[in-house]
Amino acid sequence: MNQKKTRLIAYSAMMAAIYVILTWRFAPIGCGEGQIRISEALTILPAFTPAAVPGLFIGCLIGNLLGGAILPDIIFGSLATLIGALFVYLLRKSSPFLLPLAPILSNTLIVPFVLYYGYGVNLPIPLLMLSIAAGEFVSCGILGMILYRALSKYRNTLFRTDN
Repeated sequence: MNQKKTRLIAYSAMMAAIYVILTWRFAPIGCGEGQIRISEALTILPAFTPAAVPGLFIGCLIGNLLGGAILPDIIFGSLATLIGALFVYLLRKSSPFLLPLAPILSNTLIVPFVLYYGYGVNLPIPLLMLSIAAGEFVSCGILGMILYRALSKYRNTLFRTDN
């Protein structure tokens, strides 16, 4: 295996680990119909490296598994993060303000159905969508953009795979 692939795998594993730790640490506010999943701020990282896409997916998958989520949440919640991260990567050359929209939208469109049908949360789906969107706005739109601004200063040296 060449050095570039090894670094990408290492970056991906680090991001997965950080996602799991943040999910576990902030679990009380990161679950349920009124959630702010702090780890979702990391979905901004694909703007810097493609290694973040699988790393965030695996981190979300493990975080949901260890957090005691039900199977539909493990599958579809992780897919929502994967879709959001993938679109952040695809939008990485666009305006930075568009980047958080991908994970906000993917989670807003998927997670409410998991809550309603999987967990039996007895609230109207539009209200659940509004609640999830608000939490994702805090995680991705505010915290994610703070992270983006902080890491942008090091864009040329961060996550390098060429040496």
